[in-house]
This record gives sequence, structure tokens and C-alpha cells, in this order.
Amino acid sequence: MMRSAPLLTARLFTRMPEDLHHRGPPSDWARMTRPGQAIHSFLEGAFFDGDGALWLCDVAYGRIFRIGPGGGWTLGQQYAGEPHSMRFAPDGRPVIADYRRGLITLGPDGPVPLAATAGDGPFLGLSDMTYGPDGTLWFTDSGRSSLSDPVGRVYARSADGTLRQVLGGIAYPNGIAVSPDGRFVYVAATRSNAVLRFAAALPASDAPMLGTFLHLSGGLGPDGLATNALGWLAVAQAQAGRAYVVDALGDPVAEVRLPSGLWTTSVAFDPTAPKRLYVVDAEFGAVFVADL
Repeated sequence: MMRSAPLLTARLFTRMPEDLHHRGPPSDWARMTRPGQAIHSFLEGAFFDGDGALWLCDVAYGRIFRIGPGGGWTLGQQYAGEPHSMRFAPDGRPVIADYRRGLITLGPDGPVPLAATAGDGPFLGLSDMTYGPDGTLWFTDSGRSSLSDPVGRVYARSADGTLRQVLGGIAYPNGIAVSPDGRFVYVAATRSNAVLRFAAALPASDAPMLGTFLHLSGGLGPDGLATNALGWLAVAQAQAGRAYVVDALGDPVAEVRLPSGLWTTSVAFDPTAPKRLYVVDAEFGAVFVADL
């Protein structure tokens, strides 16, 4: 299916400056996920704020970076944790999906828990998050789930703070995105190499009907997801050095390849130019851009 999409090569937008490279020993997360490798960062969770700045999380070393429109990097926050993704809540607070700490915000004295457990026990290890138009916070809990142990979960946290497990039994639920009209939620099932979809209007108590929106192949599987105002869905294909873009029907729009780096972790559409896609590579700590 994706072979019929126009093939584009992204151009470099910015690369992490050398003075921001981690020089110390590897973190526990780095040793677990990249054993024997010396990594200076692992960038995830790209999103734009209202001022046009791009934000990234360094899950390996507890850092959150702000990249200005000109490509300059600023260390926004650093704390003892493993931030996979961040968004600004409707009230302006930073809300973080932290692999080790759960759902948190950052106060003047450090991390403040918003949901440290799943209610019936600890989270497996949070992965990604997004807000829907109605203020619902959707986030994924992947842990180390896979096809051999498909126990990953998806949660919804309503505007009043009510937490609900929406789905279970997923092989590494990862990226998550909501269609611009708020009707559908997309979930990247990394270890199934598929993107799943369900209706955002949840039934009163049961799990929503879940279907496969895209079947993919190659690499590790889909990681970060993003939607734009046109209803397009962008998919970062992990360990494949590429991103796929499809329309609201799942038909191909483009395949975007990186000139270097295979660790494609996240994608973000420019909110002021919805056909401009930014793709994050964690292998070299770089951000690439393509006009679709």
C-alpha cells in the first residue's frame, strides 16, 4: 500500500548542539533499552506550542528541550525521571507521561504526581500522550509489552481528573493521536506493526470497538503519531528512518525518508503550515523537515 505514496527526502532542520550531549554514565533506561551503547540522548514526543516552538523529551536523561522557530535549543526542564512525552494542559501546566513516574506535572520543587498508578496497580511504563479537542488526555502505557506478552494499555483522563482504562491487551501501545474533528483516536501498536483506531466517544463502561487502521511492515513498527487540520495522519516508523503520511481514509499521501538516522521516534505537523512535517531521529539527536 505505502509503495504508491510519493517518496520524499526530508532536509535537516536542526541537530542537538554538542554542549547538550550527555557525557556521564548511561541511565537505567539507557542500559535497559540500549545495552552496551553510549547514547547522549534519546529524543521523543515532538509537539508544537502556541508560539511555534517545538518541544522534545529526552527520555534517557530526564530532560525537556525547547527548539525555537530558528532551530536554537534551550534546556527547558531537567529532573530525575524518564519523560517520554509532554503537552501543555488547557490551564498551561506541563503534563508529562513519564515511563518511571507515571503521569506528572512539574512544580517549583520538582515532579508532582497526577496519576502515579493505574488504580489496580502500578503503570507498566507510560509512553505517549495527546489532548483531544474536548480536553480529554489520552495516553499509552506500554511497559515492555510485545506480541509474546500483549498487556499494554490505553487510558483516558477527563478534564475533571477521572481516570479510565480504555483498552488492554495491546502489543506495545506507543504513539497516540486524535483526529482534528475529535471523532477518532489512533494508537500505534509498535510490536504489531500496525496503527489501531477507535471512536473517541466511549461507551459507558465497556471497551470501545477497536480496529486496525493501517498495517505496516519493516523496521520495528510505528512509534509517534500526529494529525493535522486536513485529517492526515503521520506515522514515525521506528528503526526504519522514515515516516508515512496517510489521509483520513488511510490512503497514502507521502513516504518521507531521512537522509541519515534510522531511529525515527516522533512526528509533528507545523500548526501554521499543515503540510509541513517534522520528523525526529533519536540516533543522532536531529530533527528533519519535509514539505508534503
